[in-house]
Amino acid sequence: MLHYSGFIFSVYRGLNKLSFKENLNNEFITVIIPFRNEEENILRCLKSIEALNFPEVNYEVIFVDDNSTDSSIELLNKNITSNNIKVLSLQSKNSKRGHKKAAVKFGIENSKGEIIVTTDADCFHGKDWLKTMILTFDTNTAFVSGPVEFENNNSLFGKLQKLEFAGLILTGAGLIGNRTPIICNGANLAFRKKVFYEVGGYEDVMNLSSGEDELLMQKISAKTNYEIKFCMNKKAVVKTEPKNSFKEFINQRKRWASKGLFYKNKSLVLKLILIFLFYFSLILQTIFGIFYNGIFLYSLFVSLFIKMFSEYLVLRKGTEILFDKSILQVFLLAEILQVPYIILSGVSGMFGNYKWKDRELER
Repeated sequence: MLHYSGFIFSVYRGLNKLSFKENLNNEFITVIIPFRNEEENILRCLKSIEALNFPEVNYEVIFVDDNSTDSSIELLNKNITSNNIKVLSLQSKNSKRGHKKAAVKFGIENSKGEIIVTTDADCFHGKDWLKTMILTFDTNTAFVSGPVEFENNNSLFGKLQKLEFAGLILTGAGLIGNRTPIICNGANLAFRKKVFYEVGGYEDVMNLSSGEDELLMQKISAKTNYEIKFCMNKKAVVKTEPKNSFKEFINQRKRWASKGLFYKNKSLVLKLILIFLFYFSLILQTIFGIFYNGIFLYSLFVSLFIKMFSEYLVLRKGTEILFDKSILQVFLLAEILQVPYIILSGVSGMFGNYKWKDRELER
């Protein structure tokens, strides 16, 4: 409990250290958007990209098709109207790991940009998104993590996902503010191409199905003296849709959890294990309190109070800057449901395989 509460309060302190300062930047930009079977989302993404408030001569967009089996690539090619957007196709790969990293790497190899920006084909972007992300860079910045938000579909399940995801994004932001970058999201990040190659790119993590975002950020932080920043500006928010079913939700979280044990910094792995054990202890305290001794229910109450109080501070801070305050409406219910979900996704992410974009992938 003490470790977890200390961790969350450190996130809160980190959020208070973040600010947004505009820096002049004239470097050429490449936006890379890997996709596979996104026919339902690809045109919405394309429309938002083509509406960006950014000089067309200063950037290019590369959509990288990862062996789609639907009509995604045909839809793209028929609807692109901007001269700075192109579509590339990744050659077939039979491996059960590393597909997205391979697609992003292929895009980087065919890019002209000095700064690489990645996002996802199921995302859509405000007109000032790219400009705001790039303004975060100065000459000593190598990596910028940006905010991502679930679109509100007005269902209870959607609202719960929106709040939970906001918590993950804010946790990553606070850790960056404390100069201990651990969490980011590939749907909205940017990095210098030369630094990507300086640290070896994805070469040592291609055997993993996930991690093109966090593992790269951690490597840049560990191996260079460049700064890692979080773009704490509402104009930089990228939006995407929540999952429609609990099965899809858990499958996504399994994919995210699968990379945790492969962090190079083993102290980070230990922190993750301690956080998992805290959540597991809440279940044990409940069982022992009901069937063994009521004193465990008192310790459960104290643990839950500290957890909820510290997490509420983080979320309230985030709603002041990035997200709408309405996400807090389901806070109490989300706090209760979060405990079994963290345990389920953590265990399955460590030991199970998962399905992504109609592929069976290995951890």
